[in-house]
Amino acid sequence: MVRRVVRWGSALGFGAVWWWAVLRLAFADGAGVLEGAVAVGGWGLSLLPVHCVPKGRAEGAVEAGRWSAAWQGGDATRASPHPRSGAGSDPS
Repeated sequence: MVRRVVRWGSALGFGAVWWWAVLRLAFADGAGVLEGAVAVGGWGLSLLPVHCVPKGRAEGAVEAGRWSAAWQGGDATRASPHPRSGAGSDPS
Protein backbone atom coordinates (compact mmCIF):
# COMPACT_ATOMS: atom_id res chain seq x y z
CA MET A 1 0.00 0.00 0.00
CA VAL A 2 2.82 2.35 0.88
CA ARG A 3 4.53 1.61 -2.43
CA ARG A 4 1.39 2.53 -4.33
CA VAL A 5 1.06 5.82 -2.46
CA VAL A 6 4.72 6.67 -3.08
CA ARG A 7 4.43 5.74 -6.76
CA TRP A 8 1.29 7.83 -7.29
CA GLY A 9 2.70 10.71 -5.25
CA SER A 10 5.91 10.80 -7.26
CA ALA A 11 3.99 10.54 -10.55
CA LEU A 12 1.74 13.43 -9.56
CA GLY A 13 4.71 15.47 -8.33
CA PHE A 14 6.71 14.94 -11.53
CA GLY A 15 3.60 15.64 -13.59
CA ALA A 16 3.02 18.90 -11.76
CA VAL A 17 6.64 19.97 -12.30
CA TRP A 18 6.38 19.09 -16.01
CA TRP A 19 3.16 21.08 -16.45
CA TRP A 20 4.73 24.02 -14.60
CA ALA A 21 7.65 23.97 -17.03
CA VAL A 22 5.44 23.68 -20.13
CA LEU A 23 3.08 26.44 -19.04
CA ARG A 24 6.00 28.68 -18.06
CA LEU A 25 7.58 28.13 -21.48
CA ALA A 26 4.31 28.96 -23.18
CA PHE A 27 3.25 32.02 -21.20
CA ALA A 28 6.16 33.51 -19.24
CA ASP A 29 8.64 35.97 -20.66
CA GLY A 30 11.53 34.84 -18.48
CA ALA A 31 11.41 31.10 -19.17
CA GLY A 32 14.79 29.62 -19.87
CA VAL A 33 16.92 26.53 -20.17
CA LEU A 34 15.67 24.87 -16.97
CA GLU A 35 12.05 24.90 -18.06
CA GLY A 36 12.99 23.71 -21.53
CA ALA A 37 15.05 20.84 -20.17
CA VAL A 38 12.25 19.72 -17.85
CA ALA A 39 9.66 19.90 -20.64
CA VAL A 40 11.79 18.03 -23.18
CA GLY A 41 12.89 15.45 -20.62
CA GLY A 42 9.33 14.70 -19.59
CA TRP A 43 8.25 14.39 -23.20
CA GLY A 44 11.16 12.05 -23.89
CA LEU A 45 10.20 9.83 -20.97
CA SER A 46 6.71 9.48 -22.41
CA LEU A 47 8.24 7.76 -25.43
CA LEU A 48 9.68 4.89 -23.40
CA PRO A 49 7.88 1.58 -23.90
CA VAL A 50 7.03 0.93 -20.25
CA HIS A 51 4.25 -1.54 -21.02
CA CYS A 52 6.41 -4.08 -22.86
CA VAL A 53 6.72 -7.69 -21.78
CA PRO A 54 9.44 -10.20 -22.60
CA LYS A 55 8.93 -11.87 -25.98
CA GLY A 56 8.39 -15.27 -24.38
CA ARG A 57 5.37 -13.97 -22.45
CA ALA A 58 3.91 -11.79 -25.19
CA GLU A 59 0.64 -12.93 -26.69
CA GLY A 60 0.98 -13.72 -30.39
CA ALA A 61 4.79 -13.57 -30.40
CA VAL A 62 6.49 -15.56 -33.14
CA GLU A 63 9.31 -17.97 -32.39
CA ALA A 64 12.93 -16.99 -32.81
CA GLY A 65 14.37 -17.55 -36.25
CA ARG A 66 11.09 -17.31 -38.15
CA TRP A 67 12.14 -14.29 -40.19
CA SER A 68 15.60 -15.61 -40.99
CA ALA A 69 14.07 -18.90 -42.17
CA ALA A 70 11.70 -16.99 -44.43
CA TRP A 71 14.55 -14.95 -45.94
CA GLN A 72 16.66 -18.05 -46.51
CA GLY A 73 13.85 -19.84 -48.32
CA GLY A 74 12.98 -22.19 -45.52
CA ASP A 75 9.53 -23.57 -44.95
CA ALA A 76 8.41 -20.76 -42.64
CA THR A 77 5.87 -19.64 -45.22
CA ARG A 78 4.20 -21.86 -47.78
CA ALA A 79 1.81 -21.15 -50.61
CA SER A 80 -1.53 -22.90 -50.52
CA PRO A 81 -1.67 -25.83 -52.99
CA HIS A 82 -5.35 -25.15 -53.68
CA PRO A 83 -6.87 -22.07 -55.38
CA ARG A 84 -8.65 -19.84 -52.90
CA SER A 85 -11.88 -19.65 -54.85
CA GLY A 86 -11.94 -23.36 -55.66
CA ALA A 87 -12.94 -22.58 -59.26
CA GLY A 88 -9.49 -22.85 -60.84
CA SER A 89 -8.28 -20.57 -63.63
CA ASP A 90 -10.94 -21.33 -66.26
CA PRO A 91 -12.55 -17.96 -67.20
CA SER A 92 -15.72 -19.52 -68.69
